[in-house]
Amino acid sequence: MNTNHSTSTKGRKMLAVFAHPDDESFICGGSLAKYAAEGVEITVVSATRGEMGRRMGNPPYLNRETLAAAREIELRQACAHLGVHELKFLDIRDKTVEFINEEQLIGRIEALMQELQPEVVITFHETLGGHPDHCAIGKVTTAAFRRYGQGSLYFVSFGDMMLQPDKYGYTPGDIVRVEVQDHLKAKLAAFRAHRCQSELMEWVWQRDDKAMRNFGRYEYFIRGSQSQSGKDSLFR
Repeated sequence: MNTNHSTSTKGRKMLAVFAHPDDESFICGGSLAKYAAEGVEITVVSATRGEMGRRMGNPPYLNRETLAAAREIELRQACAHLGVHELKFLDIRDKTVEFINEEQLIGRIEALMQELQPEVVITFHETLGGHPDHCAIGKVTTAAFRRYGQGSLYFVSFGDMMLQPDKYGYTPGDIVRVEVQDHLKAKLAAFRAHRCQSELMEWVWQRDDKAMRNFGRYEYFIRGSQSQSGKDSLFR
């Protein structure tokens, strides 16, 4: 196993709060797999079950009534491939996260942090999330983290966008680059677990070595708190 930091992560805890099933795999699956393999206890929270998603399989084999149950099953399978310790749902209707009572949602997420005591919290950036549900869950998770007052907060980013952080108002020092090269097989398995969403991505279903060429060697995170971690690790 290739680790880029001297601090042991075994027995430590991470909380990853997302909006939909597949966020965890498509955006930062390599990092989750890496830290799980190193012994980090990871809890993934999905605000919704993605029941309003437009992809119904290819060819379509799901409908609006069956999609939520299918995506929950797929998410559980993906989490197993990534080594996630526990999965929780907030049971918010898909595409309505921004309309939920903000104070109540902050309270629910803070209570979860107090219960789990994570050292690292990962979520979406409230303006760079790319989807209203992403931005909304990122905003309330950030507020909950401020109240929790412990550990380190990071925002996920898409692909290589943070190779040029200045475009988004950040500096290189604000970015953590996690090497995931050794965990791409787990990431690919998680992609494939989200079958109804990934069947339209032809490359996902190519031979393993060819499919994995579509993944980057690194995943990038934006520091959301004054963390003392290095440039290549989410943990101090």
